[in-house]
Amino acid sequence: MVKPKHQRLILILLALVALLGAVLLAMWGLQDRAAYFVTPADIAAGKAAPDRAMRLGGMVVPGSLKRDADGLTVRFTVSDGKATAPVVFRGITPDLFKEGSGVVAEGRLDPAGLFVADNILAKHDERYMPPQMANQADAE
Repeated sequence: MVKPKHQRLILILLALVALLGAVLLAMWGLQDRAAYFVTPADIAAGKAAPDRAMRLGGMVVPGSLKRDADGLTVRFTVSDGKATAPVVFRGITPDLFKEGSGVVAEGRLDPAGLFVADNILAKHDERYMPPQMANQADAE
């Protein structure tokens, strides 16, 4: 016969194992879906690993927006005021995407340092800044 004190200990251990299993399953499930937010300054500092899903935020540099002859490939530069990062995107851009506006590009950094975007998010408010950039601007 197991003493009540040992029964509680066994229950607590089982609960901890179940909790640890749930955390490990959640981490395994999110491993390829988690996208970290980076700025061009983070990429310039080498804080962004190539071939990892991430979001790049900043402002589209005026004069940098170029469309290739195929009409779908768009090349532009994103700036956070400290550094710039070249971006290429193949697809239809949002109607509100334009030079001088805020943008969040979802994609991956290739080994050559070019950000290859899978998705482009644009905001219509010209005062929009990604939260991380706004925090940096406030700190300065």
